[in-house]
Amino acid sequence: MEPAEGEGRTFMQAISEKYSPENFPYRRGPGMGVVVVPAGPQGSPMKDRLNLPSVLVLNGCGIRHAGEEGGIAAFCAHVMELDLSHNKLQDWNEISKIVSNIPNLDFLNLSSNPLHEAVLEPNCAEAFSRVRRLVLNNTQVSWDTVHVLTRELPELEELFLCLNEYSTVSPSPVPCPSLRLLHITDNNLHDWAEVRKFGSMFPALDTLVLANNNLSSIQDSGDVMRRLFPNLRSINLHNTGLNQWEDIEKLNFLPKLEEVRLQGIPLLQAYTNTERRSLMIAQLPSVNCLNGSAVTDTEREDAERFFIRYHLDYSEEELPYRYHCLVTKYGKLAPLAEIDLRPRCHAKVEVHCEDKVEEVSIRLDQTVAELKKQLRTVTQLSTNNMRLYYIDKDMCSAFGPEEMKYSTRALHSYSIRDGDEILVVPKSK
Repeated sequence: MEPAEGEGRTFMQAISEKYSPENFPYRRGPGMGVVVVPAGPQGSPMKDRLNLPSVLVLNGCGIRHAGEEGGIAAFCAHVMELDLSHNKLQDWNEISKIVSNIPNLDFLNLSSNPLHEAVLEPNCAEAFSRVRRLVLNNTQVSWDTVHVLTRELPELEELFLCLNEYSTVSPSPVPCPSLRLLHITDNNLHDWAEVRKFGSMFPALDTLVLANNNLSSIQDSGDVMRRLFPNLRSINLHNTGLNQWEDIEKLNFLPKLEEVRLQGIPLLQAYTNTERRSLMIAQLPSVNCLNGSAVTDTEREDAERFFIRYHLDYSEEELPYRYHCLVTKYGKLAPLAEIDLRPRCHAKVEVHCEDKVEEVSIRLDQTVAELKKQLRTVTQLSTNNMRLYYIDKDMCSAFGPEEMKYSTRALHSYSIRDGDEILVVPKSK
């Protein structure tokens, strides 16, 4: 018997409405509706009524109950991914009825369902045993519920616990050896002592995403970091509260670390984008991907040399440990010469016209025609009566004067410098 309207809709009602032939008229004749032939597991046997896709999206459908379990089993035998986010599910028993009748379920998204008061019994959690990827964002599920799930899901590899208002982490008495990825962004974790607990809870952890938690520092020693996170390959610390280079250095204690994401932390606010990336690369010698961008061998060498030069004016007490390592590798490098590559704007030249010589400051962004106008007061000639020649003070003996015959040519293209000469010759009448 279906529940009353005020009690919420059932999973089966949502399926029937969303995937009815009227909503998906892709096939005419008997058995019209969505027809997806899945690879692998056999599809739904009820081909004359409905055949659902293997990726089933039922988010925001008002679902609170499972409904008739025989129908779920008949329709969903081949379903591998199920999105039930933003529904009204608040009882793990109802969720269990759905999941237990989807034998090939690999991915389950329960985000934004009101599960904060729901109690999950171990025998109920057994229904989820084949799920490998589980999303519990914005559900406020208790740590006790999380521990029941990680204990009863032997194949669980990815767990998402974002937006759950966690300020502490309750350690599990039983580790979960299968978990590879933990996504726990946008919570209220402040103390690294809470993060440390994930090491014993998930010993095979490969990827840890901690963005948008206000962690102030990494407090563990090298021995503790190596012991607790022996397999961690990737860590995301975007928008955390880290504000010391010592915290970044400690990431090097993670023996398999290859990828780091570190943007929006207080430590880096005082640096330019180029400085941030170079200093980070130099501090993290084993990391080959920083903030989603691969680190090439050339970029690493440039960054390490930059790191040495950046710290040249530091006192011996202020020099970081990494500086001494890089000096051993490259030696003490001299500062780079500062070369101004900007085009010059002005030059002081000698203007020669018949018997007169006058030093004139000219703009190099103007054209030959504009220079002629400027020189009218010096030469007492009209622009139409001038022929200009440029004399390079260093090259005149080799090449002689160069006539400036093109009125629209910019002066900077002649590479005019201070001390060069402009010869003005009246045109023959």
